[in-house]
Amino acid sequence: MADHYSIYETKTKLSAIVRAVREGRTAVITVHGEPVAEIRPYSAEPTSLAERLKLLQDRGVIVPAEQSGSGFEFIARRKGGLQRFLDDRGK
Repeated sequence: MADHYSIYETKTKLSAIVRAVREGRTAVITVHGEPVAEIRPYSAEPTSLAERLKLLQDRGVIVPAEQSGSGFEFIARRKGGLQRFLDDRGK
């Protein structure tokens, strides 16, 4: 559970907040009651793309895509559809 601090409290209690973060706590900074920043213990971030994606998936920030073919259906029957569209718009 994160501790919440207003921006004013953060300015006045920064040393205490940093001590708490060093002990493993997380602090959320709010402006007018809305969270705007998070201070959490530092940990070395993964370096490879695969490690970063795994970390984001574990945090729930991203979800893996479902593998169901290409996902796109080609609807143009003839080449040059874009040019014909643009030509029609210029009339």
